[in-house]
Amino acid sequence: MNTEMRTRLRPFCVEALAQGIPAGEVERWLSLARPCVNLAPVKEGPGPVVGQLGGPLLLPVGVPTPAYPFVASVDLAALPAGATDLPLPSEGHLLFFSWPESRYPHSAGRVVYVPAGVAVTERDKQESWNPGDVEEYRAMFAGYPRGPLRASFGVSLPYHACVTLPGAQDAVCIPGHPRAEELVRVWEKTQDDIAPAGTLQIGGYPDEEAVYLDPVEDAVSAAVQAVQAGMWGGPVSADPADWVLLADWFAGADVAGWEGSTVHWVIQREDLAARRLDRAFAGVYWNP
Repeated sequence: MNTEMRTRLRPFCVEALAQGIPAGEVERWLSLARPCVNLAPVKEGPGPVVGQLGGPLLLPVGVPTPAYPFVASVDLAALPAGATDLPLPSEGHLLFFSWPESRYPHSAGRVVYVPAGVAVTERDKQESWNPGDVEEYRAMFAGYPRGPLRASFGVSLPYHACVTLPGAQDAVCIPGHPRAEELVRVWEKTQDDIAPAGTLQIGGYPDEEAVYLDPVEDAVSAAVQAVQAGMWGGPVSADPADWVLLADWFAGADVAGWEGSTVHWVIQREDLAARRLDRAFAGVYWNP
């Protein structure tokens, strides 16, 4: 962990120690910290504009329009240097698509990487997912947020205290962290003073309260089921350690009827390193 992250996490450390959690436990928890980028639709502010919620849908020639509503585009060249620990391309755009509810055994969304300099064409945003006469879904897409996204450097700690180890049936406390549940509660209490959440987050841990298991674990399980059902291309690893959170979107803050819904785009580490962003799988955590 770099000095800046440690400094920013000082309020967390102070609160944890004040609650009687031993310094060694706190220090081991801090070793889990990850940098991330919080993106918020602020028209004016100190952070750089790095993307757009909504806006025109620009896809490379020959790339089919994903069968999901368009959420946002992020300019990778505009992200602050070193703002995440993900091996993201240094330029180009990431386009995020999602339907913010569980689509098992399907992915709940897609990611498209548009390299810099590639010819693009504007597409009809309802071309492939047209909701027809279902008014509920028309209203859902109409509620998607729109506007420029500004970035702020963030730091992320787990919101979950338990994991399911490979080959096991039951969840256990995160190995090596017997006070995990208490530390999660401290993070819930102090996060807003350290790194307030944005609408969209790149990297880090899934950002939501009251989660027992890591939503990445749930998304990985769904990806494995989708491959087994022939609904998604494999191969995929069933071990969450082989995956990372690419981004999450708190859809419930904006989309009426989907309150409490958060979309998580996860991807295998090897796919991200190889820039196979189309291999991202989307899961949804919904706590209405």
